Amino acid sequence: MDTQTRHALKKDKFAQATASSVSWVSVHRSGVMRWAISAAVVLVAVVGGLVFWSLRSTAADSALGAALDTYDAALAVPGAPAENGVYATAADRSKAANKQFVAVAQQFGWLPDGAKAHYFAGITYQDLGQTASAETELKAAAGAWSWGDRNLSNLAKLALAGLYHQTARDPQAIDIYNALAAKPSETVSASVAQLDLADLYAAAGKQDQARAIWAKVKDADKDGAAGSIAAQKLAGKQ
Repeated sequence: MDTQTRHALKKDKFAQATASSVSWVSVHRSGVMRWAISAAVVLVAVVGGLVFWSLRSTAADSALGAALDTYDAALAVPGAPAENGVYATAADRSKAANKQFVAVAQQFGWLPDGAKAHYFAGITYQDLGQTASAETELKAAAGAWSWGDRNLSNLAKLALAGLYHQTARDPQAIDIYNALAAKPSETVSASVAQLDLADLYAAAGKQDQARAIWAKVKDADKDGAAGSIAAQKLAGKQ
């Protein structure tokens, strides 16, 4: 078959395929249009959702940053004149920051910064002695694992365990400390959870259990800070 004939056949096949495609589109025109419109609607929705998420994330980050600035604000020096942004007492500062954290959590609770706001709302409620509200907020922050944020979740659980111990619910606190030791994170190591658990046992007069945990931490972290603390505890230098 010569070159000219091959080219002619290819051209003819292309023409036939094109004609077939055009014919198919003509027959199914309404279906094609519906598909095209649906695809366009989905694309617009996805783009709109991404833009909305970006704007809300930026707003949440800004609001959380402002609340953290309040929580980190300076305390007044006794006898010094009043200044804007300077609080007379730590309680006043915690109260002001708490309002901001709660507002961020309520407005942006479905965003990662909202989960962080729940954590700090719980901490500031605890500062103010409002344990019931603190527990509610810390439980909300502990659910941050659903965002894939185990670091925040474990911080909230550690604070929650401390709250349970503070309010005479040691069995619940023990369960949390053991769970944290089994599944640690960058923010809460197994040693940190174990040291807190040992302190709980010591406070409850269960010295044997406390000493067993301190010995375990000392052996596991010989050159680290946790191991040093455990060694001091075992030596009675608390």
